[in-house]
Amino acid sequence: MNDDTIRLVTIGRILRRRWRLLAVLAVAGALFGYGTSVLLLPPRYTAEASVLLPGQWEERELLTQVDIATSSAVVDRAAAALKWGTNGAELQKDVSAKADDGNIIKVSGTADTPERAQRLSDQLAQQFVTFATRIAGGSTDAAADTATEALRKQVAETNRRITDLADSADPGQTVEGVQARTELEGLRTGLQDAMKKLEEANPASAKASMVVMGPAPRPTGAAAPTRMQLTVGGALLFLLLAVIGHLAAARVSRRLRAEPEIAAALGSPFLGTVDVPGERHGHRPESHGSRARFRRLLGIDTPWDAPALQRSGDEAERRLRYRRVCARLRDQLPAPRRLLVVVPEGDEVARLAAGQLVAEASGDPRLRVVEVSVDRPIVPDRDTESGALAVLSAGSWTAGELAGIAEACADGGHELVGVVVAGTVRTRPTETADRLSDDATLTFAVHGHATGDPA
Repeated sequence: MNDDTIRLVTIGRILRRRWRLLAVLAVAGALFGYGTSVLLLPPRYTAEASVLLPGQWEERELLTQVDIATSSAVVDRAAAALKWGTNGAELQKDVSAKADDGNIIKVSGTADTPERAQRLSDQLAQQFVTFATRIAGGSTDAAADTATEALRKQVAETNRRITDLADSADPGQTVEGVQARTELEGLRTGLQDAMKKLEEANPASAKASMVVMGPAPRPTGAAAPTRMQLTVGGALLFLLLAVIGHLAAARVSRRLRAEPEIAAALGSPFLGTVDVPGERHGHRPESHGSRARFRRLLGIDTPWDAPALQRSGDEAERRLRYRRVCARLRDQLPAPRRLLVVVPEGDEVARLAAGQLVAEASGDPRLRVVEVSVDRPIVPDRDTESGALAVLSAGSWTAGELAGIAEACADGGHELVGVVVAGTVRTRPTETADRLSDDATLTFAVHGHATGDPA
């Protein structure tokens, strides 16, 4: 990948070529989310009770009541009433409140079971009403209610006495009778005004009569995040991280793709490009062992970002490319022309290309194929060879790995005389039925880690 904008086709290529790995990672993510829900985030249930605030309330007053509902004073009283062995500070994180339309305060309680959540919510609403009524001046104390009622009765009795005195006064039109009745009416008016001002002096009393609108409904489902949400979220998270990891790895990849870069890393001239027919899945490394089988099972034994296979010409055109490489070797090397063909171990495309090159050379030059490990490259010592020829596929190896192969050739006394880059191509459908008989010979010629000179 280069620095171009990542397109959806790139994501689609990852999903198409790495679907096995992504499926395994998604299952692992689902198990991780499920385990998290069991061990770290067990199911929690939330119940909600509603408290009605009669009268006219401003928005700021409702917000104040919300803060009171979740204050430490209310939560401490609820914890003491529940007797669960927890204090208000521990219970604070499990309660919440919000203002709703219609002057309604909704208080919520969260617990590990639906029953406990319902009890917590109901107790919190009850303690909130009691505390808010008390601080608003509308005390629920029985003595205070009795005193208020006694005051009303005393006012009514005083009004009755004033009426009796007014009736018993001189009904005549004397100055003294008129003055007495005027003073009594003034006393009645003053008493009524004083009572009215006393009631108006405590306007919160009209608002203090909060009502709990029934018990909180018992929750039927767990609160978010539920076990299913954590399971699905874990699968999606692992899937997303896998895609991002593929994109990041492709961004920082140092594998060489261009022929001049490959030739420069090996320090040898570029002789040409050859094609290997076959679909992508037919050219996987034939390494053995549990690790190789595991990689093959997950579909990660081949690069996902390799370019799409190009359609090639016929068999004659592909053989012509091999013959031109052999011709360049004949022109470059003096007789007798004996070469060691070096193929990176695990590069199946290069291995097939080397076999085809051996067949097309027909003994001139005489080629011997060896596979060299890129981790610890070791090349056989020079015998009768005139040099070494490197055959490899593009986009599979880094500059450091190729430099190691070049150094191994130098340690074995072989001079790299050229580099041949191999690539896979799609064959035409008509070619599968009329393959040349050389294919069987090619398979035998490149079988194993080393092949002797052709007869």
